[in-house]
Amino acid sequence: MSLLAGVVGVQGDVSEHRVAFERAGDALGFEVETVAVRDSGTVPDCDVIALPGGESTTISRLLRREGIDDEIREHVEAGKPTLATCAGLIVLDHPDDERVKSLGVLDVRVERNAFGGQRESFEADIAVEGLDEPFHAVFIRAPVVESVGEDVEVLAEFDGKVVAVRQDNVIGTAFHPELTHDHRLHELLLGGLDKDD
Repeated sequence: MSLLAGVVGVQGDVSEHRVAFERAGDALGFEVETVAVRDSGTVPDCDVIALPGGESTTISRLLRREGIDDEIREHVEAGKPTLATCAGLIVLDHPDDERVKSLGVLDVRVERNAFGGQRESFEADIAVEGLDEPFHAVFIRAPVVESVGEDVEVLAEFDGKVVAVRQDNVIGTAFHPELTHDHRLHELLLGGLDKDD
């Protein structure tokens, strides 16, 4: 099976997500081609997309300016796999912050910078639903999920706070899985795809 993975490239760890998708594809026996999404017209061709971290207000503004926001909504609504990490998670949530024009496609509310600023960044091994072994998570100015809708599954918590969720075809994390050599979350996202498609 061959698929196209798009990484929204307006901010954040674009190349790292692309490498993670390629490694996840190798592990699952998929041939994965990756592309950085910086303009409208690319997302509709993608089988899977990722929204990296960065600064959520800037990301949301650039998505609107480039016309990518509606394409992401349509991608999610079509049931295609979507991964959102850190600020990317904030951009997908149900908006509760007037500074961020969230897309409202993930039934959660997210608190920005919940663990503090850059100096409070940290790493921790956490248990993630669907993974056999703990995941070494990198938290950088990380948000937390304050509340989840009834269709949202909590995948991971740290210190009593929700840091990873799944709703149908969307996985959102407060941490940065692309900054490790562990591609299992990208693999978990791709795992629902049919190799015969």
